[in-house]
Amino acid sequence: MSIQKGQQAPDFSLFNTEKQKVSLSELKGKNVVVLFFPLAFTGTCTTELCNIRDNIAVYNNANATVLGISVDSLFALDKFKAEQNLNFPLLSDFNKQAATDFGVLYETFPAFEMAGVSKRAAFVVDKDGTVQYAEVCPTPGDLPDFSAIQETLKGLN
Repeated sequence: MSIQKGQQAPDFSLFNTEKQKVSLSELKGKNVVVLFFPLAFTGTCTTELCNIRDNIAVYNNANATVLGISVDSLFALDKFKAEQNLNFPLLSDFNKQAATDFGVLYETFPAFEMAGVSKRAAFVVDKDGTVQYAEVCPTPGDLPDFSAIQETLKGLN
């Protein structure tokens, strides 16, 4: 079962595309939008992350840090981030620990029968580390409810 609203968000330490470790616990005091996405360079994932890119001012104005997380290597994520001009960190959950801890890891990804791909999921974590919004998309082709995420952030400030 995935992490639910009202629960403490599991901490993680993952490498970003600049080869630096980013820990959720180090972001206490800020609101954090944690977006798990299945795979870089795929249609829906590109649409999702480009939506965030194009609306980053909304998240910045809400004192929110956005983190995109997938099981791709940090090297693949670096290329993907550069190609899409993404303006927020992408983190590699290559060992699948964060997706497991958040309860959003597919046993078998519906497309191509790949094991160990994260589900598309969105979490808003408040300044104290409590999950204030949790959404796991029913299928990999569904996008998170960006309006609900933004409304949650407005209510935190």
